[in-house]
Amino acid sequence: MSTVISEPRALDVSSTPQVPFVRLVRVETRKMVDTRAGRWLLGITTGVLLVAAGIVITISLFDDAFSMTLSDWQSVLTFLTTLLLPTLAIMSVTQEWSQRTALVTFSLEPHRPRVILAKLVAVAILAVMTLALAAVIAVAGHAILAATGDGVSWALDGSDLAWTLYLQLVYFLMAFGLAMVFLSTPGAIVVYYVVALILPQIVYGMIYFLLSWGPDVVPWLDLSYAVAAFRGELPEVESGTPDLGVGPIVSSLVLWVVLPLVIGMRRVLRTELK
Repeated sequence: MSTVISEPRALDVSSTPQVPFVRLVRVETRKMVDTRAGRWLLGITTGVLLVAAGIVITISLFDDAFSMTLSDWQSVLTFLTTLLLPTLAIMSVTQEWSQRTALVTFSLEPHRPRVILAKLVAVAILAVMTLALAAVIAVAGHAILAATGDGVSWALDGSDLAWTLYLQLVYFLMAFGLAMVFLSTPGAIVVYYVVALILPQIVYGMIYFLLSWGPDVVPWLDLSYAVAAFRGELPEVESGTPDLGVGPIVSSLVLWVVLPLVIGMRRVLRTELK
């Protein structure tokens, strides 16, 4: 009795079309919000924005000296969105490893750079959408103040809006880059909030006001200080506020956005799937 051994057949997938990039972006966007954590974060952030708007309206009704422009509304509410929602950008990356779904994701789309780019586009879309949500609530709150009879201005500085959009995008991209560097949700979240909140409010603030060279150095290290320096809005100090030009914006952008994205992309491409 003889056994016939057939040669293994090769599966030729060279002519199989790639997954359309738009579909990848749609899938990654849905993955960010189609989870219990994502829905809770979106819901809590919306609630925080509504509560903040209610507080501002209440103060304005009882304090005639208090006033808010439409640009002020937009700045305050957008800042609140950066407190929670960048966590979604972090989890869009880290959940692939923490929940061990990376093997499935990169099996369905083996080209890892395309998946990461789709996630990046989805995060940028989320940043713009949260800015739009803050704008809707800001306009509604401003309309309520106008309806009460208070003299309010509907003027909106285009420069303020552009820089608000810039900061919103860079903070979300920074969170995304840190997530790729650490591939760990707790680690990336801790580092993000240290960089975005603790360093500017405490460490950089002390250096800026207590050291003579602080105003010349801090804007090169922090995203928000860099924008303030470029726009001439740095806090006043005895030595005077320096005119640093566009250099600090480029420096802080490279330090906290470009470098994490490059290092993180390298790590994602080299990390073994398990």
